[in-house]
Amino acid sequence: MYAIVEIAGHQYKVEKDQQVFVNRLDAEEGKKVKFDRVLLVNNGKDVQVGAPAVSGAEVTAQVERHLKGDKVLVFKKKRRKGYQKLNGFRASLTEVKITAIKAGGAKKAAPKAAAADKPTAEKKVAAKKPAAKKPVAKKPAAKKPAAKKPAAKKPAAKKGAAKKTAAKKTDKTAK
Repeated sequence: MYAIVEIAGHQYKVEKDQQVFVNRLDAEEGKKVKFDRVLLVNNGKDVQVGAPAVSGAEVTAQVERHLKGDKVLVFKKKRRKGYQKLNGFRASLTEVKITAIKAGGAKKAAPKAAAADKPTAEKKVAAKKPAAKKPVAKKPAAKKPAAKKPAAKKPAAKKGAAKKTAAKKTDKTAK
């Protein structure tokens, strides 16, 4: 049997007699704590999924000890800029041992309808007939103005060609 439980903002898959490291809890060592935000319970036969939590489900644990986690180094660097920054921290953790998993009230499926309650063919035909339709006046579709096409652009004359023609004209007039 296992459960998925939310503890201190994180989700954990837990089983009985399992030791889990979670974010620091406000409980003394040796005390029992209960987690009622159980998202899923699997007891081997059926699975209960909460929406968002399974009602009535509960996970009981005992606080073993408080400790600090391994050091985590955070290194930042911007290349070619001469910027480097090194930071580190050790997370505060609590070690808990799962002592019990209590499944909540199981959601049972609704019983199937008896054969007498099933609709007969006559009832089905009657149900399929549409109700009297009311005439609906449709508005005529508004005509959209035709989109104007952009005017075709004339290719610009080359500047060099204009100078040559102007020079030729001046030469002919000089003779």
